[in-house]
Amino acid sequence: MERALTDTELFDRQLIRRRVRRAAELGRADFLIERAAEDLAERLGAVTRIFPVALDLGTATDAAARILAARAGTECVVRAAAASLSGPVQVVADEEHLPFADASLDLVTSLLSLQTVNDLPGALIQIRRALKPDGLFLGCLFGGGTLTELRQAFVAAESEVEGGVSPRVAPFADIRDVGGLLQRAGFALPVTDSEKVTVRYDNPLMLMRDLRMMALTNPLLARRRAPMRRATLMRAIDIYAERFCDADGRVRASFELIWMSGWSRHESQQQPLRPGSAKARLADALRTIEIGTGEKPGE
Repeated sequence: MERALTDTELFDRQLIRRRVRRAAELGRADFLIERAAEDLAERLGAVTRIFPVALDLGTATDAAARILAARAGTECVVRAAAASLSGPVQVVADEEHLPFADASLDLVTSLLSLQTVNDLPGALIQIRRALKPDGLFLGCLFGGGTLTELRQAFVAAESEVEGGVSPRVAPFADIRDVGGLLQRAGFALPVTDSEKVTVRYDNPLMLMRDLRMMALTNPLLARRRAPMRRATLMRAIDIYAERFCDADGRVRASFELIWMSGWSRHESQQQPLRPGSAKARLADALRTIEIGTGEKPGE
């Protein structure tokens, strides 16, 4: 029996799991995950806290788990993924339905997985609840600047060849929205930042091959189920090469990596002052004249 879908569901989670398994079997293209893992090691290196129990949530390879296992003070590393993968996966769990008890984890990381969660606010709330007081969440997901070239090429090709457009590339989160979601989920000290990574290919077909090997092909529930017409595909390839080709003949593909971090609340953390509790005036510090509400300079 098919499960009833809700209006908020965008992604075919069962299809994503099948594609993750297929990519692992065929030999996954994991260079972006390895890049994110290097950044993860650097970011964790700046944190002096000890994290005895750490969870790697949804990362398609063991890259993050290796970083966590090598960290001093980490006694237990658990990998959880929606699809059973090769390697030491201790828990098979969907990122939307975490099986961990409240306040059971010291650290949760996730690399390039959460962008295809239907209920990202709910997933972040579950992560925060699973963290012990003063526990850390550190995650990376694809942002809105990802695959802009491919999206433009497909839109132009379908409009020209078929007279209409179907969803071909999944929507990605905006960095401002991600920061708001961390606050909404109840994280303390939320921080977000982004990095653009440009990958160059000999031709667009090589990009599409890598996307298949990264399990990043179209996962949308609203995708067109009929195979793409050959004329549309060839026109999209031509448009891509015309618009996004460098002087040496290679084409560009953009990936935006959004990093987000937040802590579960604890009384030892720095707290914001109550409004009106300041003991010094900003105007005095700046050596200027304070202008009251409704007043104009010079009055």
